[in-house]
Amino acid sequence: MKKLAALLVLCTITFETFAQTSGQIATYTPGVGAETDGLYLYAMGDIESKLAKLNYEDNSIEGSPYMSNLFDKAKLYYGDESVGNVYYRYNAYNEEIEIKQTNINDEPVRGLSKDKQIRLVVNGKPMMFRTFIDKKGKTKNGYVTLLTDGDYKLYEHLKVVFKEAKKAENSLVQSSPAKFSQFTEYYLEGPDGKRIDEIELSNKKVLSAVGADNTSKLKVYLKENNIKIKNVQDLQKVVHFLNGQS
Repeated sequence: MKKLAALLVLCTITFETFAQTSGQIATYTPGVGAETDGLYLYAMGDIESKLAKLNYEDNSIEGSPYMSNLFDKAKLYYGDESVGNVYYRYNAYNEEIEIKQTNINDEPVRGLSKDKQIRLVVNGKPMMFRTFIDKKGKTKNGYVTLLTDGDYKLYEHLKVVFKEAKKAENSLVQSSPAKFSQFTEYYLEGPDGKRIDEIELSNKKVLSAVGADNTSKLKVYLKENNIKIKNVQDLQKVVHFLNGQS
């Protein structure tokens, strides 16, 4: 903890990871003798200037870009190495994780570097930056939470959409305020680890996503257990079955 506190002074250096990568993934190359302190320094960056440009406190805006407006405690890792405890807040709209070492209100807010070796563990569940493909076939980068591990991995992703305020064109139409809307998406990674694809809540969609080798046996499993996939618990049953855990 003393090491982390000392590093906080060094972390006033501005990291431009977000602007420089612009969709690319940053990488960390340790030098001779680089250990946990260096990992913490690498993982943290100053995003005060970016936050100053945003106005999410506008009372006219409904909803929130954050999974939670409060900072919650998490464990920070780089690869298999524990870096320490931090407090985080996930801005799902910007796909950024805001970090503080303590939960003191006036402590500077910093940004977590978008590196695939970095992960947060929140309530026992890893949260990490990944590349995934949505149901429209678009490739995206963002944060996902691992729900089920194994040969097949099931992830959860929070998607936030912002809609501008709309003025009424006439007296017969109501105006609408600016609004953040949140949606939960689920993604499946196969045993080869090459792709992470969105998986929708329906038997038909899931069967088409698991590959020809698994389709027949999964059809039998769903029929015998009378499963109609309508929620994440049903998805987890499917993934457990595919992993030979049911």
